Amino acid sequence: MTAELTGKIALVTGAAQGIGAAAAKSLAEAGARVILSDRRDTIATQKTIETAGGAVRAEATDVADPLSVDKLFQSILENEGNLDFVVNAAGILSEGTIINMPVSEFDRIISVNLRGSFLIAQGAAKMMAPAKSGRIILISSELAYLGRAEFSAYCASKAGVVGMTRALARELAPDVQVNSVAPGPVDTPMLALENMSQEWIDREIDNPLERVGKPREIAALVRFLCGPDAGFFTGQTLSPNGGAVMI
Repeated sequence: MTAELTGKIALVTGAAQGIGAAAAKSLAEAGARVILSDRRDTIATQKTIETAGGAVRAEATDVADPLSVDKLFQSILENEGNLDFVVNAAGILSEGTIINMPVSEFDRIISVNLRGSFLIAQGAAKMMAPAKSGRIILISSELAYLGRAEFSAYCASKAGVVGMTRALARELAPDVQVNSVAPGPVDTPMLALENMSQEWIDREIDNPLERVGKPREIAALVRFLCGPDAGFFTGQTLSPNGGAVMI
């Protein structure tokens, strides 16, 4: 444990696995008290943090449901009283051609990835703006820039996150900083490399570094954006992607 974020309160959504779990563990290691949020069971993440001596609790939340999100922030207000950081790592992935994709599937992707980001940012802003302090970090994707055939809904949702990051950064400045992280492919259950053909794996590692990212590498960037050295960042989308996108 380090003292970098001691006394700070962090909310991490999508904390059951993948980037969300790694981010929660990293923030806890830096001394923050972490609230884990997910539709799924976060016990594994919670136990890891507690075993390392970190402060943590969990709240079941559906980020696409306004009532569920309201309940989450009401709980934070009652239990912690304030909030310093929010990391919205909750997200889903789906593929399908534009010709065959049902509108209901498009709506499902948008509701979790984009509306969920809006609802979490909105709840955070309601707490942070009156306190004149806070940092909101949203998770986008390299596909917001690259695009990908048969991923129109996902790409649209993640591009929306980038645009919303810029708008919220201007709206909430100077007191609340808003940034996003747009990773390339990361070795998480969402990517499921073990279920991919070699052809698909080759496509995922088609970048100058010739590999996928590791959750801890993305978590390190999230931790930086929450830390004392990121005070001059807002409205930015940082993209750890192995060089697949160079901006």
